[in-house]
Amino acid sequence: MASVRAYRAGSLLARHAPLFVHNAATRVAGAVAPSWCRSERAVVARNLERVLQRSLSATEERQRVAKTFEWYARYFAESFRLPSITAAQIDREFSCEGFEEVAAAVQRGQGPILALPHLGTWEWAAWWLALVPKFKVTAVVEPLEPPEVFEWFVGFRESLGMNIVPLGADAGKASVRALGQGDVLCLLTDRDLAGNGVVVEFFGEKTTLPAGPATLALRTGSPLIPTAVYWRNNARHAICMPPLNTTRSAKLRQDVTRVTQDLAKSFEHLIGQDPEQWHMLSPNWPSDYRALGRAVPQHLRDI
Repeated sequence: MASVRAYRAGSLLARHAPLFVHNAATRVAGAVAPSWCRSERAVVARNLERVLQRSLSATEERQRVAKTFEWYARYFAESFRLPSITAAQIDREFSCEGFEEVAAAVQRGQGPILALPHLGTWEWAAWWLALVPKFKVTAVVEPLEPPEVFEWFVGFRESLGMNIVPLGADAGKASVRALGQGDVLCLLTDRDLAGNGVVVEFFGEKTTLPAGPATLALRTGSPLIPTAVYWRNNARHAICMPPLNTTRSAKLRQDVTRVTQDLAKSFEHLIGQDPEQWHMLSPNWPSDYRALGRAVPQHLRDI
């Protein structure tokens, strides 16, 4: 993990450097980073083959992996630029399919749950929500080490208009409270960080995904909307899929499993629209850990 000084420097550079410098820097990152980050490169290559459902030649793998690292670098560069971009420009360079469901939920006073994969440029969309329709946005995020880096990221994201909730014991209560206030709740949920999620089939292999989005939707009545934000033609485009069926039909645990599996299928569709923009660089399936020569985490050993 880079130091907080490095993030501050990157943020300062991103706000003041011309756009062509950003583009050049992200292309360099795409070309160079895979050779430095060998484990991450291997994970990206495996994920691309999962999404595409075929093996990649050495040349295609090199090109597609480099593109993923380039998009990942662009995610940081663009996020750091956000405080210096006007609301008019953010609105002009953003479009959204399915936003009607989000707006309707907010108008009812029962905030919607946007469940997202680590794909594209979701913080641009969060900034748009806060600045253009002027919705309140709450996001649950992974704590980072060292703590000063996490605190910097929290401060940075709060400066973008978001309420930040650290993933942990109190996240559930904070999320319920935010939804009851009509906040749009953003949850990155394509990886089970806590290790207590639901077993699903995801891109043809079993893994676990967080139970939180389904549990919140079932208990609060908030719509659960699979969402992704892409770069499209030098702009950003969000797709909000129709809300998942969260009608109670069995015991809570069974319903949570059903809804989480439906969410996994929705993520397959969203990620499949542009696999190179999926910056999942950490192992997410038991076979990933084995391929990297690492011990499989306890929660993934017997699935």
